[in-house]
Amino acid sequence: MGKGEELTTTKYLIHAQITANGIVEKPDVVGAVFGQTEGLLSNDLDLRELQRTGRIGRIQVNIHSNSGRAKGEIIIPSSLDRVETAILAASLETINRVGPCEAEIQTTKVEDVRAVKREQVVNRAKEIYKNMVESVGPASMKMIEEVREAMRVHEISEYGDDRLPAGPSIHTSDAIIVVEGRSDVLNLLKYGIKNTVAVEGVSVPQSIGELSKKRTTTAFVDGDRGGELILKELLQIGEVDYITRAPKGKEVEDLEKDEVLIALRDKVPTAQFLANHNILNDSNTKKENNNNRHHRRNQRFRHNEKPPAKEPEIEDDEVTLMKDMLKEFEGTGCGAILDEALNITKEVEVENIYEEIKNIEGTADTVIFDGIISQRLVDVASEKGIKKLVAFKSMNIVKKPQNVKLITIN
Repeated sequence: MGKGEELTTTKYLIHAQITANGIVEKPDVVGAVFGQTEGLLSNDLDLRELQRTGRIGRIQVNIHSNSGRAKGEIIIPSSLDRVETAILAASLETINRVGPCEAEIQTTKVEDVRAVKREQVVNRAKEIYKNMVESVGPASMKMIEEVREAMRVHEISEYGDDRLPAGPSIHTSDAIIVVEGRSDVLNLLKYGIKNTVAVEGVSVPQSIGELSKKRTTTAFVDGDRGGELILKELLQIGEVDYITRAPKGKEVEDLEKDEVLIALRDKVPTAQFLANHNILNDSNTKKENNNNRHHRRNQRFRHNEKPPAKEPEIEDDEVTLMKDMLKEFEGTGCGAILDEALNITKEVEVENIYEEIKNIEGTADTVIFDGIISQRLVDVASEKGIKKLVAFKSMNIVKKPQNVKLITIN
């Protein structure tokens, strides 16, 4: 059997150390291995028969003599299974003579050749991939970016009569992210964030203002003067729940994935943001802005919707507990589904809250979340048997089912 054939069939390599009290040669060692294991094991594991049928390869012996003693290594290639190979390796240790000399053989390890080959394949694949990447020139990179851009553009949607650039989830998500321009929407799409809408200019469209009053709204603006102007305009015509900004001097469209995720994670409630940043010119402007918002809200209640029905009485302790639990979620953009004992059975993200409630299986008692209770949420909660919805506020609730209690802080 040729060396090439051995390499293709070998699964394991048996490594053993040999020491002999005298000078011995390679043929002596090979003869001892065959002779002294003969008849020890069953015919199925007879070394001569195994070698004849190709199930073990040629025995390799590397031995040298020094000061009247011989020492070396024996290597036996095996294509037997793991158990048979282990038995064969153990049988070598029964050999106690080589030629005329006393000897000892000890198996040191059984090497899995396939594992070594797999490691070689992985290392070579890494090398090939590295060369492929290095060989991609500027022209190729431009083509790759064009294809990626085309894929993102294919996903982009539009919102309202102004046909504002938006992510595909803008029509269904209960939480939205308002950004500055189309490039910002595309960049966030690249990182899988699909509930965005762009204002496309410093003058914020009225449709965005109205949308912000119906959804949990996060303003995500550039870290420059332009971002401040957009934010100021948005605060005056809409109702922003959270604010976050790109790092100072950077634009949302240029952010890497980690920077986007950190910015969204570190968003803060609007009141807290305004307390820490001088976005609005002075306290009078801020006060006027808040008064305008309250006036608009009251106008809506008078003209567009019925006033919310009075909440059924709930025990004060329970309300207090619910509100305390809600404060734990403030500013996180998350929520939780609770059972009757108020144990959290699942944590959820606000932007997915409608789908999470819709897909509830089994019994759930309460949904508590960092956002706004909308009519859609009330309807789906009633349908799924949810008894309590707990959030910072409720908005546009025209029809309230008797079986759902709403608990809000604002």
